[in-house]
Amino acid sequence: MAQNATAVGDAFRDLIATMARLRGAQGCPWDKEQTHASLKPFLLEETYELLEAIDRGEPGEMEEELGDLLHQIIFHCQIGAEKELFNAETVVSRLKDKLIRRHPHVFSDRDLPDSDTVLKHWAKTKAEENETKKSATSLGDPPRSMPALARAQRVGERASYVGFDWPGPDQVWEKIEEELNELKKALSSRDQRRVQEEMGDLLFTLVNLCRFFDFQAEEALSQAVDRFLRRFAHIETRIRERGRTLAETTLEEMDSLWEEAKTVERRS
Repeated sequence: MAQNATAVGDAFRDLIATMARLRGAQGCPWDKEQTHASLKPFLLEETYELLEAIDRGEPGEMEEELGDLLHQIIFHCQIGAEKELFNAETVVSRLKDKLIRRHPHVFSDRDLPDSDTVLKHWAKTKAEENETKKSATSLGDPPRSMPALARAQRVGERASYVGFDWPGPDQVWEKIEEELNELKKALSSRDQRRVQEEMGDLLFTLVNLCRFFDFQAEEALSQAVDRFLRRFAHIETRIRERGRTLAETTLEEMDSLWEEAKTVERRS
């Protein structure tokens, strides 16, 4: 579907005006009470709803959820404008400048022939930007509010772009075995803090293995949770069919039904 830049601009201006009215003197009492901080849960919720819409692959649903996410962005822009901190124009302008700066192969005569070269240039540019921001590392500071697996994978990706990485998946496997042995030693020591640290190191290395095989650790775990829930639902259904409850069922019986659920999945 082609986009008309003029129509998009008009629609965007109307949206900004609508948000300003909602926050104005005769606007909505709830909207007028909101702050950057109070809107945080809604921003997160709308982001996750969009992710689910993408997973379902429904264009109409994606369109709606993108609009809901844009609503949150415009809401923050309006609050920023009222406080004379920033506004929609400065946000959009800053984004445009960043896109141009990070894509010299498109907006200048710089030659970046493939995705790998592009990513390395992006890492170099990001590192320079982080130096300006006085970040602790050129890898930047992925927000701690991100899901931990996704944050770990992002850090691993950024490190790889600047050359700090394993040569291949075989070396990652070796690191996993090393971390697993260290976790076993920590468990035998009964040092809770050490166990937690070693468990974290093992998880971080497993996330990097996901990266080498080009899939998202966060998505892999999410799908594993979905499978667990489906299989457990199968267990409960089969137990109810027998006129019993979970409390009346042995672990061995539940394990058997679990394997039955896996067989059903493979056949479907």
